Amino acid sequence: MNDLVPVRVKGAIPTTSGCAVFLGDEEKSFVIYVDEQVGGAITRILHKRAYPRPLTHELIQNIFLGFGVSVQRVVINDLQESTFYARLILRLENELGQKLVELDARPSDSIALALQDQAEILVARHVYDAVEDMSWLLEEQDPDEEGEAD
Repeated sequence: MNDLVPVRVKGAIPTTSGCAVFLGDEEKSFVIYVDEQVGGAITRILHKRAYPRPLTHELIQNIFLGFGVSVQRVVINDLQESTFYARLILRLENELGQKLVELDARPSDSIALALQDQAEILVARHVYDAVEDMSWLLEEQDPDEEGEAD
C-alpha cells in the first residue's frame, strides 16, 4: 500500500458551478470539483444532517445494507486532463461467505458513499504527487461557512 496515500475529506466549499471538495492529509490538501447535488450530499454527510426521505446516496446505502454490502474503501487511482478517476471497493458478506467487488465509479459518488460507511479514502501516489496543494484556500475559508467540515 506504499503507492496509496490515505486522505480524508477536509471540507466542502460551494462554488458557482457546484462544490469544491477538499481531500488531504497533514502534508497537503487538494480539490475535486463536484456538481451541486453531490456536493450538497457530501456537506450533509459531513454535518450529519438527514433529510426526511432518502436521497440518492442514502438510497444506495440502504440498498447496500439490505444486501449485506459495505464500502470497504475508495481509491482515487488516476487523473487525466483534470478529470479524477476512482475505484469503489465493496464488501459483500452473507450466509454464503464474503466477496470483494471493485467498480469504476465517479470520485464524487465514491467519496459520499465512503463517508456514509466511514470507509477509508486512498489516493494513488502518482495522483497525490501530481495535484496542486490547495491548503491555503481551505485555510482562507471562514470556519463558520456552511461547507466546512467539523
